[in-house]
Amino acid sequence: MTIKEYIKNEPEGVIARAYKLSQKAHAGQKRKTGEPFFIHPLAVAETLASWNMDEETIAAGLLHDIIEDTKVVKEDLVSQFGKEIVFLVDGVSKLGKIKYQGAATNISAHAKVENLRKMILALSEDLRVVFIKLADRNHNMKTLGA
Repeated sequence: MTIKEYIKNEPEGVIARAYKLSQKAHAGQKRKTGEPFFIHPLAVAETLASWNMDEETIAAGLLHDIIEDTKVVKEDLVSQFGKEIVFLVDGVSKLGKIKYQGAATNISAHAKVENLRKMILALSEDLRVVFIKLADRNHNMKTLGA
């Protein structure tokens, strides 16, 4: 099912509400491609929907950049969407801060172990965070040319 179909089926549902908030919060922002920024969270959500993820995960995909890139604060998201969705959004942000560096870098062994520990913790807390991050990276890779 596509995001438009979710919204048509449940115009006041969690995905529709996340869509509206994300679109409003990212209004005026542009990606390096020149496209409106909202294209990105929408693409992430569409990917998650194509993977048959649950509605909370799809909504979190729509909201995954909102705390870091807009004026929306975590507390507002909790009141509008609940702790589960905010946990997923927050987890994606935390996972994004982990540096994916290989053996040929100057990063210390201790830092590599710490990054691996954080990644394993993120994986063990809720695998849906990793799916959202994979959908995020997937869309970013598709627009690398910009």
